[in-house]
Amino acid sequence: MNPVITAFKASPDRGRGLARDMQVRWALEEVGQPYDVRLVTFAEMKEFAHRAIHPFGQIPTFEDGGLALFESGAIVLRIAEQHSGLLPADPDARSRAIMWMFAAQATLQPPIVEFGMAMILERDKPWFEARQPMLEQRVRDRLAELSDRLGDADWLDGAFSAGDLMMVTVLRRLGSSGLVEAYPKLAAYVARAEARPAWQRAFEDQRAVFEASGG
Repeated sequence: MNPVITAFKASPDRGRGLARDMQVRWALEEVGQPYDVRLVTFAEMKEFAHRAIHPFGQIPTFEDGGLALFESGAIVLRIAEQHSGLLPADPDARSRAIMWMFAAQATLQPPIVEFGMAMILERDKPWFEARQPMLEQRVRDRLAELSDRLGDADWLDGAFSAGDLMMVTVLRRLGSSGLVEAYPKLAAYVARAEARPAWQRAFEDQRAVFEASGG
């Protein structure tokens, strides 16, 4: 049987490939593993059956045989460990790829999410105008550091890995802010990833759900 993942039945990202099932879809496409998708509504995500897998009532989840996982990073790591193509064979290079997975979610993602959520939820607050430049600068600092580290390389550490997969999905959350584009090496890095056939298949599959929902 194919593994089963969950995704939004009506995604708030409006088909832009930002919902967190994108990382999992992309990883499965990269390794050539067929999978099934169970679409859930926001109400269903809070019901007992879903919370039995994801205690925080979110997506994605991943079920494969007797294994049930939540958290996109943990799911991508499981896929990468079970299939070739997303983690190097060399133990040291493998550890570095996993390191970049952690860096994407623990170092880059928090300031990016805080910046984005403030733009959506705090525009009408009296502190918005004073606080937003600080949040933006935090993002710029991380992007500059990442750009310096990437340099002229195609990927973060040798061949494309799960570290790049997680990093690019985090960078894409900046959308049309123009912040990534301010760092040409990072913009080219994201474009290379988006040109990968596996990314394109995952994106189109996720977008098809949005279109089918009448979005």
